[in-house]
Amino acid sequence: MATGNLASVVVAVDGSEESMNALRWALDNLRLRPDGALVVLHVQPPPSIAAGLNPGPIPFGGPSEVEVPAFTQAIETHQRRITQAIMDHALKICSEKNVEVKTDVVVGDPKEKICEVTANLKADLLVMGCRAFGPLKRMFLGSVSNYCINNVTCPVVVIKGT
Repeated sequence: MATGNLASVVVAVDGSEESMNALRWALDNLRLRPDGALVVLHVQPPPSIAAGLNPGPIPFGGPSEVEVPAFTQAIETHQRRITQAIMDHALKICSEKNVEVKTDVVVGDPKEKICEVTANLKADLLVMGCRAFGPLKRMFLGSVSNYCINNVTCPVVVIKGT
């Protein structure tokens, strides 16, 4: 699929082996214009999503919303470390193939942010990995790749896991 007419390609990585395989595929198979850019994108979920926590009210008449700054800060620090490890792994793959890339890290809901960044960059192509969920799991858990396929304005290449 080598082409020299792509100006902007976004590769979404989340640390999974499928996303890193998608990055390898893009590096091995795509050729960009000389002024083109391959952007490695990671979407870091907000602390409440990452932790699966939404503090409920304290029982027996306590305040209805409790903010625990130290806890939130610890989650954010942990997420930054995870994000850094993911980006370091992705950049190592790129350096092994002698390809320079741009990186972008945003915070939010992955499916929405991938679509938003892809649109803002006017990407010619989005490349991403996909876990091999069956139809039942996909129905209950959702699929970031399915959402992106149906909501981005550019073609999407999905590299499926086993």
